[in-house]
Amino acid sequence: MAALKAAGRTSLVDSVVEQLRAQLAEGEWAVGDRIPTEHELAQQLGVGRNTVREAVRVLVHSGLLESRQGNGTFVRSTADPAAVLNGVRHAGARDVLELRAALEAEAARLAAVRRDTHDLLRLRAALATLREEGDRDADADLAFHLAVVEATHNTAFREVYRFFSTQVHEVLVHGLGDRAMPPVDIDAHEALVAAIEAGDAQAADAQARELLRVPLETHAALAAETAEESR
Repeated sequence: MAALKAAGRTSLVDSVVEQLRAQLAEGEWAVGDRIPTEHELAQQLGVGRNTVREAVRVLVHSGLLESRQGNGTFVRSTADPAAVLNGVRHAGARDVLELRAALEAEAARLAAVRRDTHDLLRLRAALATLREEGDRDADADLAFHLAVVEATHNTAFREVYRFFSTQVHEVLVHGLGDRAMPPVDIDAHEALVAAIEAGDAQAADAQARELLRVPLETHAALAAETAEESR
């Protein structure tokens, strides 16, 4: 195993966490492998065992490592969800909106095929809240789209979207708080619910994409104006 670089004096735990994450990403250990002991890692890093212990605890909490009592610590995953989310957070509004369109179109298609009575009641309730709270309420809009994703009855899809929804929420708050951006089209949300109720997967897919067409076009126009003004 290649030796880890020694950690600096400041933010020792954070430094060790980042170095271990890098080792995992680079394939130093495969999923299922047992990583070196605290003592071995401490020697390689030039830090105390308590620092290593805290760093490992962080990675266990994030799902990358798994601690097995009496057996040591094993690699659970080499894909760091925190790194993925951080990358999404630094993505631009256009990139997030385009990804949203792809995810929500597929969610709508699946929801139209798999929705049950409970899902339809939840969608109608979310739609009613959206109408009551107003066309610039980001929380109500996000709750509506989460209800669509729940109706897919796909656990993996639901978890990915929940993971992604943090950045969706930030973009919505920023976008809906900017009066240059268009308000939420509540009638279009109504049409999406109608398509899901009717079990029309094609119409649901199209309607979900239509919901984000205007925000995407508006963002593109604003970006063009900004670029023109900066010349």
